[in-house]
Amino acid sequence: MIILQHSILQDFLTSNTEGDTLANEKILVLDFGGQYNQLIARRVRDLSVYAEIKPYSTPLDEIKAENYKGIIFTGGPNSVYDESSPHYTSEILKIGVPILGICYGSQLISYMLDGEVSSCKKSEYGKINIKTLGKSKLFKNVPDESIVWMSHTDYISKTPDGFTVTAASEDCPCASMENESKKIYAVQFHPEVTHSEYGKEILKNFLYEVCECKGDWVMDDFIESTVLKLREQIGDKKVVLGLSGGVDSSVAAALLSRAVGNQLTCVFVDQGLMRKDEGDFVEETFTRLFDMRFVRVNCGDVFIEKLKGITDPEEKRRVIGTEFYNVFWGKIREEADGGFFAQGTIYPDRIESGKGDADKIKTHHNQVKMPDDIKFEDVIEPLGDLFKDEVRRVGEKLGIPHELVWRQPFPGPGLGVRILGEITKEKIKVLQEADAVFRDEMKKSGIEESLSQFFAVLPDVRTVGVMGDHRTYDHLIAIRAVTTDDFMTADWARIPFDVLARVSNRLTNEVEHVNRVVYDITSKPPGTVEWE
Repeated sequence: MIILQHSILQDFLTSNTEGDTLANEKILVLDFGGQYNQLIARRVRDLSVYAEIKPYSTPLDEIKAENYKGIIFTGGPNSVYDESSPHYTSEILKIGVPILGICYGSQLISYMLDGEVSSCKKSEYGKINIKTLGKSKLFKNVPDESIVWMSHTDYISKTPDGFTVTAASEDCPCASMENESKKIYAVQFHPEVTHSEYGKEILKNFLYEVCECKGDWVMDDFIESTVLKLREQIGDKKVVLGLSGGVDSSVAAALLSRAVGNQLTCVFVDQGLMRKDEGDFVEETFTRLFDMRFVRVNCGDVFIEKLKGITDPEEKRRVIGTEFYNVFWGKIREEADGGFFAQGTIYPDRIESGKGDADKIKTHHNQVKMPDDIKFEDVIEPLGDLFKDEVRRVGEKLGIPHELVWRQPFPGPGLGVRILGEITKEKIKVLQEADAVFRDEMKKSGIEESLSQFFAVLPDVRTVGVMGDHRTYDHLIAIRAVTTDDFMTADWARIPFDVLARVSNRLTNEVEHVNRVVYDITSKPPGTVEWE
């Protein structure tokens, strides 16, 4: 795996060059295994302060060297008294940087400073009412009573010396505590979760009242600084980017195009499994809007041949992935003449794939394995420090069309995972047409923006129908629509019956070989968003 060692933005942030337009203020989110670590960083960035996530194994000297404006300890799944749970040296509390501990992070602060943490007589989970006690910078403009999101089985039963309890719930006598003089704050609840009514205000208070941040994490500055850095790094050399048509690679392409123009070659592999006319849309968009060399590889027939007779979903994924790899790198070999290789890696990809000394969780599709015989000077990841919502904002500012910037998640194998059973040309055409009708109707009905994801599925099912005076035996189309905040869970969308009726009518009348429509009303869990 080849990963860029120093991201472009990180280099810029740590530089002290006169005339830098982006301030060097940063917040560290120190990860102790909490499920909301990325959410914490996103919330901080939403408040115009740059945040980055590092594992709890990060050495203290490395943290000191970064000159953070503040540090946030995340939650975690274990007890602080569990020897296998993550810990950190208490010296971090003495470096003079404001610290906020959240959930496990708050208990860890107590543990480090000889307070006491005990098992709850009554665990708290979900929305809990807390009352603030006295004055605190952390609770500025927060009512005396408010709802917060709790998720804990331990609690701080005795605060460390010098700490004051600033909030409590009915079952948790220390919902928050602080040592104002040392700028150490701790909350048992999760302010980063939207269920905490004033969570955003509490985080804002920590950033601006305690850490004294100025708030200069601005997308316009990011674009300007990244373009300058790319020009400096690339010089007069060539760059090759794998363009999928998804938002990440598209925004990466737009940034590189602005930086180096036709020194950029985008390789777009159309394996014949994209949505209707999507390949043409991607080609037209990038050849019209951006200065670059666009190379399209049409290889649908090759993929169909390779998939002949295969019905097992995992085997289909394997074949599609392998063939895509071979076609893509075959074309890259033709284009590569030194220079750089670029990819649309974003911040969550880097975290999930392992960062620094952290164990690798998974290898992400945006970080591709390079064949040994292909050599580049380096790998460029211009979006490597951005979250998905930030990538979308950059895309809009760069002039990428709305429908591409807000493109819904689309599986790497394309429609191959939405065609159950063997994949054939006929089935691809049926599903492309059905999916296009469904999308068109969602757009016309004005509910497109309210749906997190929606699509059509072609199950390996044929049904008896009557069309005109004739008996038919043809395809069933399943339609799927969900709403979700994080895709970890999802609820089926309550599309109005009259809209569903129009969708069904159009599918059976406009799409050849379709005589029946069903709507999937399964939530996740127990189902998944996709069918395969």
